[in-house]
Amino acid sequence: MTLPRFYPIFDDASWLRRLLPLGVGLVQLRVKDMTGEALKQQITQAQSLCSETGAILVVNDHWQAAIDEGCDWVHLGQEDLDTADIPAIRRAGIKLGLSTHDHTELDRALSHDPDYVALGPVYPTILKKMKWHEQGLDKLTEWKRLIGDIPLVAIGGMSVERAQGAFEAGADVVSAVTDITLNDTPEARVRQWIEATT
Repeated sequence: MTLPRFYPIFDDASWLRRLLPLGVGLVQLRVKDMTGEALKQQITQAQSLCSETGAILVVNDHWQAAIDEGCDWVHLGQEDLDTADIPAIRRAGIKLGLSTHDHTELDRALSHDPDYVALGPVYPTILKKMKWHEQGLDKLTEWKRLIGDIPLVAIGGMSVERAQGAFEAGADVVSAVTDITLNDTPEARVRQWIEATT
């Protein structure tokens, strides 16, 4: 499977409306603390925007809503694996991306035959408090050796300037959050990302 090499993550579909038209081909909607109709509206809106631009939409965490809304991709963290119904996700034809931080989590992820594996944080991240310290580029190289042809996503503290190093270390895809959302000119930053990854 070949995925676009640039993978931004946004917490609201309004970001997709702004930035997908610039040429983003793969995007994650990571909506926290939202349920019910509000969540459904976010996913439906994101799906519509991705459909218009031909982008791949990955829904974070909310696997049941993703099934209900006919989504194609779900991303789950290790905690989500404790409660997610993986067989139901697979029966719905949904592809699965999984987060990993150490060998135990990687073994667990690989037991679910994921469609991509994410490793992070590669660099220190300000996005959320984590018990994991930076993993570093060497770990990307090790992970790629262990997972073979499964796409490897580098996440955590990633920037345009750091992307090439992640690719050289073994990442197939680089994911970014705050490098875009906290940038003074998100549109210009996304254009830089696309230029650096195509």
